[in-house]
Amino acid sequence: MRRAGWLIPTLYIVFLLLPIYWLLAMSFKTTNEILGGFTLWPRDFTLDNYAKIFTDSTWYSGYINSLIYVGVNTAISVAVALPAAYAFSRYRFLGDKHLFFWLLTNRMAPPAVFALPFFQLYSAVGLFDTHIAVALAHTLFNVPLAVWILEGFISSVPKELDETAYVDGYPFWRFFIRIFMPTIAAGIGVACFFCFMFSWVELLLAKTLTSVAAKPIAAVMTRTASTSGYELGLLAAAGSLTIVPGAFVIYFVRNYIAKGFALGRV
Repeated sequence: MRRAGWLIPTLYIVFLLLPIYWLLAMSFKTTNEILGGFTLWPRDFTLDNYAKIFTDSTWYSGYINSLIYVGVNTAISVAVALPAAYAFSRYRFLGDKHLFFWLLTNRMAPPAVFALPFFQLYSAVGLFDTHIAVALAHTLFNVPLAVWILEGFISSVPKELDETAYVDGYPFWRFFIRIFMPTIAAGIGVACFFCFMFSWVELLLAKTLTSVAAKPIAAVMTRTASTSGYELGLLAAAGSLTIVPGAFVIYFVRNYIAKGFALGRV
C-alpha cells in the first residue's frame, strides 16, 4: 500500500514530464537523426540548433518581439482592470451585473472572430506590424479575465479599510496605490500570470497582425522550412526556449496562484 501511495503520483509526474523531455532531447539532435529512427537520447549530441537561434536575427528577434508585446499587454490589461474591478466590487450602479457578464462574453469568443476586424482597423490607422497592435488586440481577452480575477480578491478586502483611509485624509489614488494595491498583491500576481500566459501562447492574432518588424517567435516557427522539409531539431530547440519565460513567471507567482485557488477565483 505504501508503494502504491508514491508510485501512482510518480508515474503521473513522469507522464506529464515526458513530452518536455522528448522536446529537449529532440533539440539536441539533427533532423536526420530525428527522422532516422526512435532514440531515447541524442546519439550525435549537437548544439547547432541553439547556436542558430542565438546568431540568426530572425530567430532571436522573434523572442524579443514576443516578450515586448506580452509585457506591454500585461501592463495595460492589469492597469485597466484594477480600477474596473474596484468599481464592480465597491459600487452598485445601473446594469453593473449585465456589464460584468458582457465583459466575460468577450473572453469567451475565439480570437479568430476578431482577426479580420483588427487587421483592417490597424492597417487603416498605421498600426499593422507593430508591438502595440498585438498588445492592444490581446487586451480584448485579458482585461475581462483580469477584472474577473481581481474583483474576487478586492471583494475579500473589508470596506472598512477604504473608510479608514478616507477618514485619515488619504486621496483616493494615494490610498489605492500605497495601501490597497499591496493588500491585493496576490490577486495582481495571479492576474499578471494569466494575462502573460494567454498573450504568450496566442498565435492567430499575433501572426495576423504582424509581418516582419514585430513578428513573434510562434510565427517564425511556423515558417521554418527548407528545400528538404522542416528543420525538426531547430523547431524543437525553439520550442524548448519558449517554455523558459512561462517557467520563470510561474516560479515567481506560484504562491499567489495558490492563494487564488484558496479564494475560488482561479
